[in-house]
Amino acid sequence: MEKILIIDDDEELCELISEYLTVEGFEVSVIHDGESGLNEALKEEHDLVILDVMLPKKNGFDVLRDLRKESKIPVLMLTARGEDMERIVGLEIGADDYLPKPFNPRELVARLRAILRRIDNAQDAKNLNTEKIEIEDLIISLSGRTAKVNDEKLSLTAVEFDLLVALVKEAGSVVKKEDLSLQVLERELSPFDRSLDMHVSNLRKKLGKHTNDENRIKTIRSVGYIYTLSN
Repeated sequence: MEKILIIDDDEELCELISEYLTVEGFEVSVIHDGESGLNEALKEEHDLVILDVMLPKKNGFDVLRDLRKESKIPVLMLTARGEDMERIVGLEIGADDYLPKPFNPRELVARLRAILRRIDNAQDAKNLNTEKIEIEDLIISLSGRTAKVNDEKLSLTAVEFDLLVALVKEAGSVVKKEDLSLQVLERELSPFDRSLDMHVSNLRKKLGKHTNDENRIKTIRSVGYIYTLSN
């Protein structure tokens, strides 16, 4: 049974989410302030954190920043509807996904299960003797779920790693955004969902440029992305 930690000061909402998630088979804990929530998340006793942005004592962004210094536990952020900046900042800091309030509980469960499946798949991959992908100065270990550029290990989130693999497997060819969304985020691409763009942007920054100063990942407007080759 997966353990979910909810950090949100809306007690009524927490009660409703807890009841729904419990029925869906999750074990749920609730904390109502950021400071206590961070301390609980750092205990590594949960499988996933649902984190609100607006919190007393310590806001959600600060909680996530401090959490990412010590833990890679998956985090789903709850943001205010229409607040694009909140979503962008959350993803930049290291959130695995976001969901704007108010939301449908079924959508929340779908997002949670998608994130947890990525974690399970990552664990399964570690138990297999799978191959490496080597392209120029980039080396990806599928079993270890690690990536290196010029022998320097990259600190990638689960989403960023899956995106990198999807793009590198088609290196030199354009991968459609719709396909990436289905393959990596496990949902259809919607017109106002910027999460895929932000994950790619974060990945591009971490990868750095080719030796010829070209971006490794290029955006093909209105189509998708391509992992470029330096030669």
